[in-house]
Amino acid sequence: MTDRTRLLETFDALLGPERFRDVGPNGLQVEGRREISKIVSGVTASLALIEAAVAARADAIFVHHGLFWRAQDACVTGWLKRRLALLLAHDINLFAYHLPLDAHPELGNNAQLGMRLGLRATARFGDQDLGLLGEPVDGLPRASAEAFAASVENRLNRPVTLVNTAQRAIKTIAWCSGGAQGYFEAAIAAGADLFLTGEISEPQAHYARECGVAFLACGHHASERYGAPAVVAHVAAQLGLAHEFIDIDNPA
Repeated sequence: MTDRTRLLETFDALLGPERFRDVGPNGLQVEGRREISKIVSGVTASLALIEAAVAARADAIFVHHGLFWRAQDACVTGWLKRRLALLLAHDINLFAYHLPLDAHPELGNNAQLGMRLGLRATARFGDQDLGLLGEPVDGLPRASAEAFAASVENRLNRPVTLVNTAQRAIKTIAWCSGGAQGYFEAAIAAGADLFLTGEISEPQAHYARECGVAFLACGHHASERYGAPAVVAHVAAQLGLAHEFIDIDNPA
């Protein structure tokens, strides 16, 4: 068991949120009970995750996508009211870390995704150095973008979207989890043969065709399932807390 303040300080020390320009608040978003013995990790602070955390008798929830974003309406109505009401009714703390969770060099979304896909990072690129650049290891195919995409589908257990115009072997791969399609041009400039992220928007197909670099979208949720449980498992072991990862499936 630990207290809320110590848990927050431990997360902040590990993830360093002060180093990032972000689109929402990082840290404790909703204050619950002071004493914490069990924490649930998940990707998004959805109503389904909060309900599952209540059923699991959790004292705190740790997510990548919290409840508050700079561009959203500040009125507490609809879906936001329902989520907040459930957290407050059960006195559950909500911790959320966005870019700091993406960026941690060992436990973050990008590092953990690379480990699961058999990628070894050798450099960083893009805004705030969030993207990783490296090469396939662990026996992954290097011959073609199609072979690599098939391996990603198998490892993440979900279909992917591939725009392949790379007329060469795939040796250098850039990746950044979630909605990082805007990093594609930086990945091209960094020398990638293929860029992998969660989502694709309309412009990226044209960039792939015109620049000869393959683009692979493997799902926003699917690419960000690994950072939160890795961070919380690490902290829970340090502080003597019970931890449960609850994955609320999302096709996006």
